Amino acid sequence: MRRFTVLIIAPIFATLLSITMAPANAQELRLTPDQQAKMHKLLPGVEIDQPLVDGLSEVFYSRDMPVRVRLKAISKLVGIDQMPPGSALHRKICIWDIAGRNGPVFQAAMEQRTLALEYGVNLEMLPFTNETVMVEELKSGRCDAALMSGFRARTFNLYTGTIDAIGAVPDEEHMRTLLEVLAHPSQAGHMVHGDYVIMGIYPAGAAHIFVNDKRISSLAKAAGKKVAVLDYDPTQAEMVAGIGATPVPSDIVSAPNKFNNGVVDILAAPLVAYELLELYKGMQPDGGIIDYPLTQLSMQLVGRLDKFPNEVAQLIREASFEAFDRIRERVKVEEGRVPAHWWIHIPEADRQEYESMMQEARTKLRKDKYYSGEMLDLERRIRCKYNSSRGECSAAR
Repeated sequence: MRRFTVLIIAPIFATLLSITMAPANAQELRLTPDQQAKMHKLLPGVEIDQPLVDGLSEVFYSRDMPVRVRLKAISKLVGIDQMPPGSALHRKICIWDIAGRNGPVFQAAMEQRTLALEYGVNLEMLPFTNETVMVEELKSGRCDAALMSGFRARTFNLYTGTIDAIGAVPDEEHMRTLLEVLAHPSQAGHMVHGDYVIMGIYPAGAAHIFVNDKRISSLAKAAGKKVAVLDYDPTQAEMVAGIGATPVPSDIVSAPNKFNNGVVDILAAPLVAYELLELYKGMQPDGGIIDYPLTQLSMQLVGRLDKFPNEVAQLIREASFEAFDRIRERVKVEEGRVPAHWWIHIPEADRQEYESMMQEARTKLRKDKYYSGEMLDLERRIRCKYNSSRGECSAAR
């Protein structure tokens, strides 16, 4: 019997599960005549009866089993060996990796393609070094789904696009808890906006401040310095100007180059960029990295809803969280390439200053509708879960 992954089930469950992701009783599901006709078309030679529907639904909603185990059970129930040759699903998945085809993100994606091929699924992985171009390809329909930064995902879904809010996720454990919550079916309604669905959210490590002079170790000392900001995000420029520094609009590709060439003095970047983008060049000889994370970054897989129904995307979201530890291990390997001598240890008073500034920024950006209030509330509850003595938690106690 041929095995297959969640993507090959997409057209089947788009027909079978034309219901919301609210808790459902599998025994109550009934196919309409139109749905039965579509199922027969998708699975020629397979007898579609109520016991099969009930079995599929029971397995689909059983979160006690890992996703791959559930897929194997569904495959066995359906009898994929009866499907005609050449019926495997084809989807174009666009991957943003600043290093291109040989970069770590794209290589990890290709591993998933290899796995999918074993299951009879044809995933066409397309690398992009320019995230802006890739996003336009998704919008035009030339990509069925695209893996992008959480910052870019904000344009498709404000709720998940707020995950990367400044100072909102202090460390890895906070991120793990947040992504576990977001992978739960109860969150499925938040994952669809317009024509797009969030199919997976992955940890991308902490973002830190890189400086070309270790004396720039506080907000006050950043005044008068040049800071790289994303050109598509005017809010970053506003915050930088607010501390007396000069924002220098850049894209994700040019910002590291400007730092390395001395055009800017300060760059916010994930630690994984240290070796990949040779940021040590910009720090030599007297620079460093401030040992206070701005936030935990995410990568998000955004799909077109007509290609990936939310019921199917739910399985993919659950699988993405199941991969959390494996992905974090890969990220840690890259983060571990940062030599200890670059770290700039800042005093507790400066840490409190950073935290206060970031909380004020979140409050303002919430009022401006730049951040999702619902996501900020969820992130605050998680912060208070780990440290109830935080000042922001007093109202909850």
